Amino acid sequence: MRCASNWKDYELLDASAGERLEKWGDYTLIRPDPQIMWGESIKTNADARYIRKDSKNGEWQFNRTLKDSWNIKYKDLTFKVRPTGFKHTGVFPEQAVNWDFCDDFIRKSGRKIKVLNLFAYTGGATLACLNAGAEVCHLDAVKSMVEWAKENARLSGLSDKPVRWIVDDAGKFLQREIKRGNKYDAIILDPPSYGRGTNGETWKLEDCINSLLLLCEKVLSEEPLFLLMNSYTTGLSPSAVEYLMRMTIGKRHKIHVQADEIGLPVKSTGLALPCGNTAIIVFGEEGRRTAADCLTNFAKEV
Repeated sequence: MRCASNWKDYELLDASAGERLEKWGDYTLIRPDPQIMWGESIKTNADARYIRKDSKNGEWQFNRTLKDSWNIKYKDLTFKVRPTGFKHTGVFPEQAVNWDFCDDFIRKSGRKIKVLNLFAYTGGATLACLNAGAEVCHLDAVKSMVEWAKENARLSGLSDKPVRWIVDDAGKFLQREIKRGNKYDAIILDPPSYGRGTNGETWKLEDCINSLLLLCEKVLSEEPLFLLMNSYTTGLSPSAVEYLMRMTIGKRHKIHVQADEIGLPVKSTGLALPCGNTAIIVFGEEGRRTAADCLTNFAKEV
Protein backbone atom coordinates (compact mmCIF):
# COMPACT_ATOMS: atom_id res chain seq x y z
CA MET A 1 0.00 0.00 0.00
CA ARG A 2 1.15 3.54 -0.75
CA CYS A 3 0.21 5.68 2.23
CA ALA A 4 -0.30 9.46 2.19
CA SER A 5 1.78 10.31 5.24
CA ASN A 6 3.07 13.80 4.36
CA TRP A 7 0.04 15.85 5.36
CA LYS A 8 0.36 18.67 7.91
CA ASP A 9 -3.19 20.12 7.76
CA TYR A 10 -5.06 16.79 7.61
CA GLU A 11 -4.98 13.80 9.97
CA LEU A 12 -7.01 10.61 10.24
CA LEU A 13 -7.30 10.41 14.02
CA ASP A 14 -9.37 7.22 14.31
CA ALA A 15 -11.27 4.68 12.20
CA SER A 16 -13.85 2.56 14.02
CA ALA A 17 -17.38 1.13 13.69
CA GLY A 18 -18.03 2.40 10.19
CA GLU A 19 -16.74 5.94 10.73
CA ARG A 20 -13.65 8.11 10.37
CA LEU A 21 -12.60 10.81 12.82
CA GLU A 22 -10.60 13.34 10.81
CA LYS A 23 -8.87 16.63 11.50
CA TRP A 24 -9.21 19.12 8.65
CA GLY A 25 -7.19 22.16 9.61
CA ASP A 26 -8.84 23.64 12.71
CA TYR A 27 -11.93 21.39 12.60
CA THR A 28 -12.64 17.75 13.40
CA LEU A 29 -15.25 15.84 11.38
CA ILE A 30 -16.74 12.36 11.67
CA ARG A 31 -17.79 10.78 8.37
CA PRO A 32 -19.14 7.31 7.50
CA ASP A 33 -16.92 4.72 5.84
CA PRO A 34 -18.66 1.37 5.32
CA GLN A 35 -15.44 -0.63 4.94
CA ILE A 36 -14.49 0.09 8.58
CA MET A 37 -16.02 -3.05 10.09
CA TRP A 38 -14.16 -3.14 13.42
CA GLY A 39 -14.21 -1.47 16.82
CA GLU A 40 -16.75 0.51 18.81
CA SER A 41 -18.58 3.69 17.89
CA ILE A 42 -16.42 6.82 18.04
CA LYS A 43 -17.41 8.70 21.19
CA THR A 44 -15.34 11.84 20.59
CA ASN A 45 -17.41 15.03 20.42
CA ALA A 46 -16.23 16.21 16.98
CA ASP A 47 -17.11 19.61 15.54
CA ALA A 48 -19.47 17.97 13.04
CA ARG A 49 -20.73 14.48 12.24
CA TYR A 50 -22.35 13.24 9.04
CA ILE A 51 -25.41 11.07 9.75
CA ARG A 52 -26.71 8.83 6.99
CA LYS A 53 -30.49 8.71 6.44
CA ASP A 54 -30.26 6.03 3.76
CA SER A 55 -27.77 4.81 1.14
CA LYS A 56 -27.94 8.08 -0.82
CA ASN A 57 -28.86 10.78 1.67
CA GLY A 58 -27.71 12.21 4.95
CA GLU A 59 -27.02 15.42 6.84
CA TRP A 60 -24.39 17.08 8.98
CA GLN A 61 -24.97 17.57 12.68
CA PHE A 62 -22.87 20.44 14.04
CA ASN A 63 -21.56 20.73 17.59
CA ARG A 64 -20.04 24.14 16.94
CA THR A 65 -20.37 26.78 14.27
CA LEU A 66 -18.09 26.08 11.33
CA LYS A 67 -17.11 28.41 8.52
CA ASP A 68 -18.93 27.68 5.27
CA SER A 69 -15.50 26.74 3.89
CA TRP A 70 -11.88 26.95 4.97
CA ASN A 71 -8.46 26.24 3.46
CA ILE A 72 -5.89 23.53 4.05
CA LYS A 73 -2.46 23.11 2.47
CA TYR A 74 -0.54 20.17 1.09
CA LYS A 75 3.04 21.22 0.39
CA ASP A 76 2.76 24.04 -2.21
CA LEU A 77 -0.94 23.45 -2.87
CA THR A 78 -3.96 25.02 -1.17
CA PHE A 79 -7.45 23.50 -1.14
CA LYS A 80 -10.82 24.86 -0.15
CA VAL A 81 -12.61 22.44 2.21
CA ARG A 82 -16.38 22.44 2.58
CA PRO A 83 -18.67 19.78 4.12
CA THR A 84 -21.10 18.83 1.33
CA GLY A 85 -24.48 17.12 1.41
CA PHE A 86 -22.88 13.90 0.17
CA LYS A 87 -20.43 13.62 3.13
CA HIS A 88 -17.44 14.71 1.02
CA THR A 89 -15.28 17.74 1.72
CA GLY A 90 -13.79 18.49 -1.71
CA VAL A 91 -10.50 16.70 -0.97
CA PHE A 92 -9.58 13.00 -1.04
CA PRO A 93 -6.44 13.16 1.14
CA GLU A 94 -5.17 9.69 0.17
CA GLN A 95 -4.68 11.02 -3.37
CA ALA A 96 -1.68 13.02 -2.15
CA VAL A 97 0.52 10.01 -3.00
CA ASN A 98 -0.57 10.36 -6.63
CA TRP A 99 -0.09 14.13 -6.64
CA ASP A 100 3.47 13.54 -5.45
CA PHE A 101 4.07 10.97 -8.19
CA CYS A 102 2.71 13.22 -10.94
CA ASP A 103 4.76 16.20 -9.76
CA ASP A 104 7.97 14.21 -9.42
CA PHE A 105 7.63 12.22 -12.65
CA ILE A 106 6.81 15.28 -14.75
CA ARG A 107 9.80 17.17 -13.35
CA LYS A 108 12.14 14.21 -13.94
CA SER A 109 10.93 13.84 -17.55
CA GLY A 110 12.92 16.96 -18.46
CA ARG A 111 10.46 18.02 -21.16
CA LYS A 112 7.20 19.87 -21.65
CA ILE A 113 4.28 17.63 -20.79
CA LYS A 114 0.65 17.97 -21.83
CA VAL A 115 -1.76 16.33 -19.35
CA LEU A 116 -5.41 15.33 -19.69
CA ASN A 117 -7.18 14.99 -16.33
CA LEU A 118 -10.57 13.26 -16.70
CA PHE A 119 -13.22 13.10 -13.94
CA ALA A 120 -10.95 15.73 -12.39
CA TYR A 121 -13.20 16.77 -9.47
CA THR A 122 -11.77 19.72 -7.52
CA GLY A 123 -8.39 19.49 -9.17
CA GLY A 124 -5.82 17.96 -6.82
CA ALA A 125 -3.96 16.20 -9.65
CA THR A 126 -4.43 19.21 -11.93
CA LEU A 127 -2.72 21.48 -9.38
CA ALA A 128 0.14 19.02 -8.90
CA CYS A 129 0.78 18.83 -12.64
CA LEU A 130 0.56 22.60 -13.11
CA ASN A 131 2.95 23.08 -10.20
CA ALA A 132 5.42 20.75 -11.92
CA GLY A 133 5.32 22.84 -15.10
CA ALA A 134 2.88 20.82 -17.22
CA GLU A 135 0.07 22.08 -19.43
CA VAL A 136 -3.26 20.60 -18.27
CA CYS A 137 -6.72 20.03 -19.70
CA HIS A 138 -9.02 19.63 -16.67
CA LEU A 139 -12.40 18.00 -17.38
CA ASP A 140 -15.37 17.15 -15.19
CA ALA A 141 -19.05 16.71 -16.03
CA VAL A 142 -20.16 18.82 -13.01
CA LYS A 143 -19.78 22.58 -13.49
CA SER A 144 -19.66 23.33 -9.75
CA MET A 145 -16.67 20.97 -9.35
CA VAL A 146 -14.80 22.71 -12.15
CA GLU A 147 -15.48 26.07 -10.50
CA TRP A 148 -14.20 24.65 -7.21
CA ALA A 149 -11.04 23.47 -8.99
CA LYS A 150 -10.53 26.96 -10.44
CA GLU A 151 -10.77 28.37 -6.92
CA ASN A 152 -8.17 25.88 -5.69
CA ALA A 153 -5.87 26.94 -8.54
CA ARG A 154 -6.31 30.58 -7.52
CA LEU A 155 -5.62 29.79 -3.86
CA SER A 156 -2.49 27.87 -4.90
CA GLY A 157 -1.18 30.74 -7.04
CA LEU A 158 -1.56 28.69 -10.24
CA SER A 159 -4.29 30.61 -12.09
CA ASP A 160 -1.81 31.95 -14.64
CA LYS A 161 -0.54 28.48 -15.58
CA PRO A 162 -1.54 26.83 -18.91
CA VAL A 163 -4.82 25.08 -18.07
CA ARG A 164 -8.10 24.53 -19.93
CA TRP A 165 -11.20 24.13 -17.76
CA ILE A 166 -13.78 21.89 -19.49
CA VAL A 167 -17.30 20.86 -18.41
CA ASP A 168 -18.16 17.84 -20.54
CA ASP A 169 -18.81 14.11 -20.71
CA ALA A 170 -15.45 12.31 -20.77
CA GLY A 171 -16.29 9.87 -23.56
CA LYS A 172 -17.78 12.49 -25.88
CA PHE A 173 -14.86 14.82 -25.26
CA LEU A 174 -12.35 12.09 -26.11
CA GLN A 175 -14.18 11.30 -29.35
CA ARG A 176 -13.96 14.96 -30.37
CA GLU A 177 -10.29 15.16 -29.41
CA ILE A 178 -9.58 12.14 -31.62
CA LYS A 179 -11.25 13.87 -34.57
CA ARG A 180 -9.34 17.08 -33.86
CA GLY A 181 -6.06 15.19 -33.66
CA ASN A 182 -5.22 16.49 -30.19
CA LYS A 183 -2.68 14.42 -28.24
CA TYR A 184 -1.57 14.19 -24.61
CA ASP A 185 1.65 12.95 -23.01
CA ALA A 186 -0.07 11.93 -19.76
CA ILE A 187 -3.62 10.98 -18.84
CA ILE A 188 -5.13 10.88 -15.35
CA LEU A 189 -8.59 9.49 -14.76
CA ASP A 190 -10.65 8.94 -11.63
CA PRO A 191 -13.88 7.44 -12.94
CA PRO A 192 -16.82 7.00 -10.55
CA SER A 193 -18.47 3.66 -9.98
CA TYR A 194 -21.73 5.21 -11.12
CA GLY A 195 -22.63 8.65 -12.38
CA ARG A 196 -24.28 10.82 -14.99
CA GLY A 197 -22.88 12.96 -17.79
CA THR A 198 -23.64 16.57 -18.66
CA ASN A 199 -26.86 15.56 -20.48
CA GLY A 200 -27.96 12.85 -18.08
CA GLU A 201 -25.96 10.04 -19.69
CA THR A 202 -25.62 7.03 -17.40
CA TRP A 203 -22.10 5.97 -16.45
CA LYS A 204 -21.48 2.55 -14.92
CA LEU A 205 -17.80 1.73 -14.55
CA GLU A 206 -17.90 -1.97 -15.35
CA ASP A 207 -19.84 -1.27 -18.57
CA CYS A 208 -17.87 1.76 -19.75
CA ILE A 209 -14.26 1.64 -18.56
CA ASN A 210 -12.89 -0.71 -21.25
CA SER A 211 -14.16 1.47 -24.11
CA LEU A 212 -13.04 4.63 -22.31
CA LEU A 213 -9.47 3.36 -21.98
CA LEU A 214 -9.43 2.47 -25.68
CA LEU A 215 -10.43 6.08 -26.43
CA CYS A 216 -7.68 7.31 -24.10
CA GLU A 217 -5.13 5.26 -26.03
CA LYS A 218 -6.06 7.12 -29.22
CA VAL A 219 -5.19 10.53 -27.77
CA LEU A 220 -1.79 9.50 -26.39
CA SER A 221 1.15 11.30 -27.97
CA GLU A 222 3.94 9.60 -29.90
CA GLU A 223 6.09 9.61 -26.75
CA PRO A 224 3.62 9.20 -23.86
CA LEU A 225 4.84 9.58 -20.30
CA PHE A 226 2.22 7.93 -18.08
CA LEU A 227 -1.42 7.01 -17.57
CA LEU A 228 -2.79 6.92 -14.02
CA MET A 229 -6.20 5.54 -13.08
CA ASN A 230 -7.83 5.64 -9.66
CA SER A 231 -10.65 3.37 -8.56
CA TYR A 232 -12.91 3.37 -5.52
CA THR A 233 -15.21 0.69 -6.91
CA THR A 234 -15.83 -2.10 -4.39
CA GLY A 235 -14.60 -5.44 -5.67
CA LEU A 236 -12.27 -4.01 -8.31
CA SER A 237 -8.86 -5.12 -7.03
CA PRO A 238 -5.50 -3.63 -8.03
CA SER A 239 -4.73 -6.86 -9.89
CA ALA A 240 -7.96 -6.60 -11.88
CA VAL A 241 -7.17 -2.98 -12.81
CA GLU A 242 -3.67 -3.99 -13.91
CA TYR A 243 -5.13 -6.74 -16.11
CA LEU A 244 -7.53 -4.19 -17.61
CA MET A 245 -4.61 -1.87 -18.41
CA ARG A 246 -2.68 -4.62 -20.13
CA MET A 247 -5.69 -5.65 -22.21
CA THR A 248 -6.36 -2.08 -23.42
CA ILE A 249 -3.36 0.28 -23.41
CA GLY A 250 -0.93 -2.66 -23.32
CA LYS A 251 -2.25 -4.05 -26.63
CA ARG A 252 -0.59 -1.20 -28.57
CA HIS A 253 2.24 0.00 -26.34
CA LYS A 254 5.16 -1.46 -24.43
CA ILE A 255 4.05 -0.65 -20.90
CA HIS A 256 5.03 -1.19 -17.31
CA VAL A 257 2.25 -1.20 -14.71
CA GLN A 258 2.21 -0.79 -10.97
CA ALA A 259 -1.17 -1.28 -9.27
CA ASP A 260 -1.47 -0.71 -5.53
CA GLU A 261 -3.88 0.11 -2.79
CA ILE A 262 -3.56 3.67 -1.53
CA GLY A 263 -4.38 4.66 2.02
CA LEU A 264 -4.04 6.87 5.06
CA PRO A 265 -2.20 6.37 8.37
CA VAL A 266 -4.53 6.10 11.38
CA LYS A 267 -3.13 7.94 14.38
CA SER A 268 -4.95 5.92 17.07
CA THR A 269 -3.68 2.52 15.91
CA GLY A 270 -0.56 3.16 13.83
CA LEU A 271 -2.13 1.10 11.04
CA ALA A 272 -3.02 2.17 7.51
CA LEU A 273 -6.61 2.44 6.27
CA PRO A 274 -7.04 1.32 2.62
CA CYS A 275 -8.86 3.95 0.56
CA GLY A 276 -9.12 2.59 -2.97
CA ASN A 277 -6.45 1.71 -5.50
CA THR A 278 -4.38 3.23 -8.27
CA ALA A 279 -2.81 1.72 -11.36
CA ILE A 280 0.03 3.62 -13.03
CA ILE A 281 1.23 2.87 -16.55
CA VAL A 282 4.59 4.14 -17.75
CA PHE A 283 5.84 3.66 -21.28
CA GLY A 284 9.10 2.05 -22.37
CA GLU A 285 12.22 1.13 -20.43
CA GLU A 286 13.31 4.72 -19.89
CA GLY A 287 9.91 5.49 -18.42
CA ARG A 288 10.22 2.53 -16.07
CA ARG A 289 13.61 3.69 -14.85
CA THR A 290 12.31 7.20 -14.25
CA ALA A 291 9.24 5.86 -12.44
CA ALA A 292 11.52 3.74 -10.24
CA ASP A 293 13.05 6.99 -9.00
CA CYS A 294 9.57 8.20 -8.05
CA LEU A 295 8.01 4.99 -6.71
CA THR A 296 9.89 2.29 -4.81
CA ASN A 297 9.92 -1.09 -6.57
CA PHE A 298 8.13 0.09 -9.68
CA ALA A 299 6.93 -2.84 -11.74
CA LYS A 300 9.46 -4.85 -13.71
CA GLU A 301 8.50 -6.06 -17.16
CA VAL A 302 5.99 -8.92 -17.15
